[in-house]
Amino acid sequence: MSQSAVPGRDTVYVFLGRTDGDRPAAARRLLRRAGGALLGRAEAEIRVGRDAAGRPLVDAGDAVELPVSVSHAGGVVVVAARRGGGVGVDVERRRELPALALARRWYAPQEAAWLRGRPPGQRVEAFLLLWTAKEAVGKALGRGLRDGGLRRPMPVPGGPGELLRPVPGAGGLRVGHPRLPTDGGSGRAGDGPVLAGDLVLAVAVDGPADGVELMID
Repeated sequence: MSQSAVPGRDTVYVFLGRTDGDRPAAARRLLRRAGGALLGRAEAEIRVGRDAAGRPLVDAGDAVELPVSVSHAGGVVVVAARRGGGVGVDVERRRELPALALARRWYAPQEAAWLRGRPPGQRVEAFLLLWTAKEAVGKALGRGLRDGGLRRPMPVPGGPGELLRPVPGAGGLRVGHPRLPTDGGSGRAGDGPVLAGDLVLAVAVDGPADGVELMID
């Protein structure tokens, strides 16, 4: 895949890599890579920091800041970056959990009902699709899950239409779940896999975007 942004397109670039036991270092590495690619500067010129609320900041020492978002799951770190506006990302590993009980506690009634209607073998993934969407949207808004973020309704996962679909009642917000590679080729870095079939990834944007491109580190 291309390692630099395409001029004239507002694409969301999602960088994925292994943490190798050091999450902060892995996140900084990918944030610098994102900054270099989207700001058109050498990675050595990219500055990475945090704002007063702890959100990541990326710039090249000038007045231009790059909207970014970071998420971790197990040994994987994900960075989403976009020049055209707010962006959020969340990644979770598929794992056993009481999906129906958690949905009744945290989700809006219509989402809990939708989850209950899924086949039993699909409920955990359905729960995580909604959860990651809510997390990603909260990050794109800059406030996480505060102020009732878990009750914020999401578009039904897997529905028809474009990858990034409108969030009900949320203006220009859009969210979707990019398909992750699961083979042993593009989903590898070094001597171990970056991605596997046990990951659920969501990306959200504030305003229209020209698609999502995955960049495997």
